[in-house]
Amino acid sequence: MKLTILSTSDTHGYLYPTDFRKKNQSLDFGLTKVSTEIKEIEEQADMPVIKIDNGDFLQGSPFSYFLAKNPEEGSMADVMNACGFDCGVLGNHEFNYGIEYLEETISRLDYPIVCANILKKDGNFLTGHPYVILERNGLKVAVLGLTTQYIPHWEQPTTVKDLVFKSAVETAKEFIPKLREEADLVVVSYHGGFERDLETGEPTEVLTGENEGYELLNHVDGIDVLLTGHQHRVIASNETRIPVTQPGDKGRFIGKVDVVFDEEKHIVSTNAELLTVEGVKEDETVHEEFVPLLNQVEDWLDKELGFVSGDMRITDPMKVRQTSHPYIEFIQDVQKDATGVGISGTALFDNNGTGFGETISMRDIVTNYIYPNTLAVLSISGKELRLALERCASYFDLNDSGELIVSKEFLEPKVEHYNYDLYSGIDYTFDVTKQKGERVTQLIYQGKDILDTDQLEVVMNQYRAVGGGDYFMFGAEKIVKEVTVDMTELISNYLEKNPTIQAVQPTNFTLEY
Repeated sequence: MKLTILSTSDTHGYLYPTDFRKKNQSLDFGLTKVSTEIKEIEEQADMPVIKIDNGDFLQGSPFSYFLAKNPEEGSMADVMNACGFDCGVLGNHEFNYGIEYLEETISRLDYPIVCANILKKDGNFLTGHPYVILERNGLKVAVLGLTTQYIPHWEQPTTVKDLVFKSAVETAKEFIPKLREEADLVVVSYHGGFERDLETGEPTEVLTGENEGYELLNHVDGIDVLLTGHQHRVIASNETRIPVTQPGDKGRFIGKVDVVFDEEKHIVSTNAELLTVEGVKEDETVHEEFVPLLNQVEDWLDKELGFVSGDMRITDPMKVRQTSHPYIEFIQDVQKDATGVGISGTALFDNNGTGFGETISMRDIVTNYIYPNTLAVLSISGKELRLALERCASYFDLNDSGELIVSKEFLEPKVEHYNYDLYSGIDYTFDVTKQKGERVTQLIYQGKDILDTDQLEVVMNQYRAVGGGDYFMFGAEKIVKEVTVDMTELISNYLEKNPTIQAVQPTNFTLEY
């Protein structure tokens, strides 16, 4: 007797194989391609198949952003229903558009969302289902849903107000003995990743509780299969007693775990692997169902909003982070304008942004500013600002030849370019030849050295303001003002007031090495 478990994770609203930088793309990702692969496996299989989505389906693409802002046009629930999942798990980005939007989406799904470690203040489970038991050919399969407990460190306080976030490990220890009695197979679907190297057990990040996958794998008894996500890593492991998968992001891969049972329903063997969608054709039925919506999104993206005087194109992301850039300074101007604050911090989120050409469309905005951030103003001390800049300065390292490179901690186990910030409104210098923690050699505001005891107001995105990205010197208690309008909308509003923007190269940051 054999059972196959298929899983996706971190699809982030990518139904079609396009990153929306231009029309009519067919890239190697997307749920339309995932759907084709899953249907082929089901058609060829002589064994039951269970399909699980491991979370972060609601936010991340221009497509899902359009639906969040125009809910009358459709829902990501319709998209996920078309893919035929048996159950799903909450991801951390499911909260980005607010709790009401999340609950409305869940109510429209044809399948249950399971999450055992996020509760309402009355003690009820946020999604109503801590786990689900699926029956296939006489086999009972329990799927326990767990989500990273670290969400309050990223989200607006109002979004997670009155919610209780428990440790995934402690919750698993609580539920699994019961599930072992009820089911023949216990699957843990965890929207979180690994905090330690799977082979050596050495920490691969600061042990904050954001990722507890290693602890689940090695210190919780009774798990038969562990599905993970959140870190966008590509993992299929059979090296431990439990098969493990993590299938990247955007539907690039499908996690596949085969389990063989004997006649007494005891597990004989397991095997984990990842299936790529590279070269796979789109599911025509799913593709055609949402084409009218896709066309609406494409038309919305092509809307012209402004013009650039000068050059605001990005050709070298590393250079942007070394010297700042007119595009970065434009974002700083938007943040300052929205809050009336003189000091601003922002990031070049990834290496895919191309900046702005001569004209600016909504497509340009959402493919450069890729997160649904809102803004917060922090009141922090000069010492706290210096500590934040030291965290930024740790982004850089020097190789054996003395060449500037990105520090390993910002590349492994997950690429985190978005955790390196550039600042406007202050003059500052990093000396990368000095050891980390001592690299900020100049820090000036309005012509005077910033003292540790000075109190300053700084605008940044909400994720950073509450300490996201290991900026422990920040925190929700330091927020003095919030702008709850999405940054994409703030950028659009700014261009409406300033239809032609000047490309200005910042000169306030110096990098020495």
